[in-house]
Amino acid sequence: MKITFFSVFHLLSCFLATEAWVSPAFSSRMPTKLHQTIKIAKYEGLGNDFILVDARASTEPPLNPDESAKLCNRNFSVGADGVIFALAPPEGKEDDFDFSMRIYNSDGSEPEMCGNGIRCLAAFLRDLGEEAESYRINTLAGPIVPVMNSDGGITVDMGEPILSASQVPTTLESNAESDSVVEQTLEANGKTWKVSAVSMGNPHAIIFVDDLEKDIDFEVDGPALESHPAFPAKTNVEFVQVMSDNHLKMKVWERGAGPTLACGTGTCALVVAAIRAGKIPRPEGEGSTVRVTLPGGDLFIEWRESNNKVYMTGPANFSFNGIAALK
Repeated sequence: MKITFFSVFHLLSCFLATEAWVSPAFSSRMPTKLHQTIKIAKYEGLGNDFILVDARASTEPPLNPDESAKLCNRNFSVGADGVIFALAPPEGKEDDFDFSMRIYNSDGSEPEMCGNGIRCLAAFLRDLGEEAESYRINTLAGPIVPVMNSDGGITVDMGEPILSASQVPTTLESNAESDSVVEQTLEANGKTWKVSAVSMGNPHAIIFVDDLEKDIDFEVDGPALESHPAFPAKTNVEFVQVMSDNHLKMKVWERGAGPTLACGTGTCALVVAAIRAGKIPRPEGEGSTVRVTLPGGDLFIEWRESNNKVYMTGPANFSFNGIAALK
């Protein structure tokens, strides 16, 4: 019988799935005669999939960006939209945070935060035995607090949206209060767009269209806008169709990852942009949400008026445990 890498990996994954997750020692790396390997877990949030690495004994990721990008390759390795590291809190801030999160995108770039990713991290921590109702996570975008709901969903306090053009950052001329950008004109890919700029700790360019299928050339317009000079740190791009006063539909071109099935921070940003641009009314009453349909499913977003914070609720699901070769 011919034994292939894929059959061995499948058998190994099936075997590991029957075992409880065992946290690796200080280093997740494990040398073999041929190459180094690393223990991983795979999770997804609405199809936005991530490799999770347990590095809670360290404050720095055990992998570098290049190694992470290779793990994300869907043809030659595990495949994912990014690699997320569960880390110890920064030294001296153990009283302020329970853990830290770092993430490398599939191209090796490092975003400040990832909304679907932090839900997956919370589920990973729970499955590692870190039982808690919520986690105080240190990220490059600041403190983020995911809350574990009784129905299995996870609600994340994403903090306040950043609206100032210089802080998004974008060089687009501000045209609204708080030095912000609301449906400002931008030329890209030979087309004229109306762009709203919002940061949720990472930059987002939100564009409202009448029809997501007819009004954009997604595979061309997405990368053209992502790398537009008006966004010096590049940007995530969300194309949005208004379905009703409390329902939006979107496609996302993620900075450093390209097309993905979901983007948590982008979903938060587009709800803020839709309300500010007058596309939808702001839902009244604490706990009232806007439903956002992404290619991978629905997220529910509340932009709470009492504290200006954005709350995101959605799923995070375990896929498998495994051991991956580092190439």
